[in-house]
Amino acid sequence: MVKLNINTSDSETIHIELEKNGKVIDKLTSSSKFLKSEAVIPMLDKLLAKNKLTLTSLNEVHLFEGPGSFTGLRVGVSIANALGYLLGIPVNGRKIGELASPVYN
Repeated sequence: MVKLNINTSDSETIHIELEKNGKVIDKLTSSSKFLKSEAVIPMLDKLLAKNKLTLTSLNEVHLFEGPGSFTGLRVGVSIANALGYLLGIPVNGRKIGELASPVYN
């Protein structure tokens, strides 16, 4: 089981890491001197290539939900949801479209 952890909550730093069977196998941290949306995907590509993995190797995405920079969190949510939808894998333990709690009782 390979899980991608994304943390874009800090206004100046991006953290991504890979977990395999519950243990962190590698991580990258970057000072974001430019837009986070332009930095996360190249970081992910680099991390996957370094560990001889592909996007299809991922079984789950975990996103740090905050508190933090609104824009940074929004970037992380967008990337995590896109990966979850594209790969058909859970984001923070839930499949895309699954509600966190019932809307009506």
